[in-house]
Amino acid sequence: MTLPGAHREAVWTRLMRERACAYPLPPHGHHPNFIGAAGAARALLSHPEVARHRTLIVGGDRVLYPLRKLALASGVTLYVPHQTREGWYWRLTDPAGAQLRAMARVGEPSLKPEGAGAAVLACVAADRAGGRLGKGFGWGARGLGLGLPEHTLAHPLMLWDALPCPPDSRVRLIGGPGRVVTAAPGDPLPGGG
Repeated sequence: MTLPGAHREAVWTRLMRERACAYPLPPHGHHPNFIGAAGAARALLSHPEVARHRTLIVGGDRVLYPLRKLALASGVTLYVPHQTREGWYWRLTDPAGAQLRAMARVGEPSLKPEGAGAAVLACVAADRAGGRLGKGFGWGARGLGLGLPEHTLAHPLMLWDALPCPPDSRVRLIGGPGRVVTAAPGDPLPGGG
């Protein structure tokens, strides 16, 4: 079995070599902002399991910016983890709040993500059984533990049949450019899945 750090390095290097990611570069140490993230965001937000929710928790990573922007523009309320206050969120309803630098201006601090039906976390890699490998630190490094279904976005180069290392957390849906992969049934997933 591969160590998680070694697998992260391999994925980051492959994305860089294939020119499949955008700023920030290099992707090493980040959840990669992959080319096609906007299409992956559209696919995930239009999936029936996500589209029915009017409130979501969404990470603050650059790769999730298109998802935050699209969700807010369609009237979805978002809770984004506060960058400096552990355990706090920005509650956002204004599309201007999709950008991290605007959250303090247009968002309101909140200790609880009231009414959230699901969470979207970024990843470095994911597999078809719902295993999610994050960057290894920061918010969501081990999943949220809120009992909500968790989802992610992934470039095809980040999607594996099976991760060669233990996952950090489990996700139900993986949004990719133009399609959504549903985790294999029967896997223990957050939210009773």
